[in-house]
Amino acid sequence: MEKDMIDFRLTETDQARLARTFAEGEIIRRYAREVDENEAEMPPNVLPEADEFYANAEPLPEVGPEDTQGPVMMLLQIMAGNWGDYSVRLRRNTSGGLGNAALSAAGTDEQKEKWGGLLLSMAITEPGCGSDPSRVSTTAVLDEETNEWVLNGEKIFVTTGIRADGVVMWATIDKSAGRAGIKSFLVEKGTPGFEVPHKEKKLGIRADDTAAYVFKDCRIPRENLLGLDETIPKSSSGGFRGVMKTFNMTRPATAAMGLGCAWAAIDLTREALEEAGVVLDYTAGPGGLGRLSAAAEKFMRLEALFEASKLATLQCGWMAGKGLPNNMESSVCKAHAGGAVRQITQGCIEILGSIGASRELLLEKWMRDSRITDIYEGTGEIQRLIIARGLLDYTRQDLK
Repeated sequence: MEKDMIDFRLTETDQARLARTFAEGEIIRRYAREVDENEAEMPPNVLPEADEFYANAEPLPEVGPEDTQGPVMMLLQIMAGNWGDYSVRLRRNTSGGLGNAALSAAGTDEQKEKWGGLLLSMAITEPGCGSDPSRVSTTAVLDEETNEWVLNGEKIFVTTGIRADGVVMWATIDKSAGRAGIKSFLVEKGTPGFEVPHKEKKLGIRADDTAAYVFKDCRIPRENLLGLDETIPKSSSGGFRGVMKTFNMTRPATAAMGLGCAWAAIDLTREALEEAGVVLDYTAGPGGLGRLSAAAEKFMRLEALFEASKLATLQCGWMAGKGLPNNMESSVCKAHAGGAVRQITQGCIEILGSIGASRELLLEKWMRDSRITDIYEGTGEIQRLIIARGLLDYTRQDLK
């Protein structure tokens, strides 16, 4: 049983790996405001300081069996990376998008070999389809004569939509079949009929690569159907449920991104309070919080909220690493983080007062950037519906 106990204590190797990411974050922050204010431009894939930083950095120790493994460390690294900035990276990884996760989860061996080396976005959201992906209206019609799928429709808010080499896009092959008729298709940039009209303008994550896609009589080979299953089961959701499993790991990653912004806000606010002489007495306990100043009490509650959300997210990653079902936990950590990061960043601004809302600090940017945590990859409301179905055994119809 001890082998299966959850233990998130960091080893020296873990700490060294995270320290490297935080050091990158210190450099990244120099560019955060600039890219935020120049939304139409794309942040560079490699910052000027990258070569010198990595050339002078101490070699990282080898990872051993006693060190934090797999998904848990990945989530910690995501938090640390977003502690620096949500969009800017010292050296950007250009090999893995949301579409790559779908390819890994549902693609055939031949598709993984052909498409695995490309950066793939995932296109689901449409002007009339947001929180409920089963309402996708983009169509895919099979042309038997040419053995091609003909795609028509519009997608919006496609993450990595500009940089991506291709896309895993959702379309229906039979609207009357509902969710069972929804399939995923692999489409490469440059395919006739596939257009990228513009980069989206947003409240936060302004430098993030988010685009709109339009498909007009876009023809792709028949074998570009992800998983190659053309059947439409009469009594199930078909391939829809399988593709939705992609979110069981991307939702914790989304939570981790927002928690990185919250982590940055917590650190900044703690430093400001300490400089102002505000005492943070962690021995006061729940019954003694009244002895603290209002600012200290509020801040300590925000810290507790951060730790709770962080642990829920890491637990979800731990379950994934053990091969355990984590559909419920992925929704729990996503829903919790979506609300937590909003409360934490806004609460930190309230503690610091006018300077917290000014552009002199990055705090107001972290609040705007973290707002997306509760929106994409399924809104907080949708996550709570999923949780209700899991806990109370409700059907989809019961919750309508």
